[in-house]
Amino acid sequence: MYCQVISFTPSHVKVYRVKHNYFTVWYLLQDIQICTSFFSWYNTIYKVVFIALSILTSVLIYVVYKKTYDKLIDSFQVLIVIVPSIICGYSFSYDRSSIRENFWAFSIFLECVAILPQLYMIYQTGEAKTITMHYLIPLGMYRALYIGNWIWRYYYNGYYEPVALGCGIIQTILYILFVTMPIFWSGTKVDI
Repeated sequence: MYCQVISFTPSHVKVYRVKHNYFTVWYLLQDIQICTSFFSWYNTIYKVVFIALSILTSVLIYVVYKKTYDKLIDSFQVLIVIVPSIICGYSFSYDRSSIRENFWAFSIFLECVAILPQLYMIYQTGEAKTITMHYLIPLGMYRALYIGNWIWRYYYNGYYEPVALGCGIIQTILYILFVTMPIFWSGTKVDI
């Protein structure tokens, strides 16, 4: 269904492709340990399939449905998100000499702000299509549910991850902004 929407609508009504690229990079960096460590077959197969599907989605966006792309809408400056994520990832990395640890910290910060291109596009165009909402609201719910996971882990194990917790809270706030855009931001509407 989502591929049908992509193929028959102009790019400003779809999920922003740069945002998807951020998530694909995030998946690759988060799951780099499958090349160095083995946890279980389930974990390995899950991560490989997830990465493959993310790359497949990118191929569909850039190759199969490239005619629906509008360069005028795609004006978000990628470096605004990438450079601070790299700096924060390196600054807050627990082991700066470990490439894997630096990739992990960078990926957490990148995930935190990956929705900014989508927010910018919606603000710029003044509308959010239902398919966009159906794609991004579950992503926000996934992050909000992680907050419960962090509370659970801290309560029962006495453990918390400050970098992931801080970035998760910021990301949840950004998703709340996304959901409330049509309600509180003048001129923004949701097409159903």
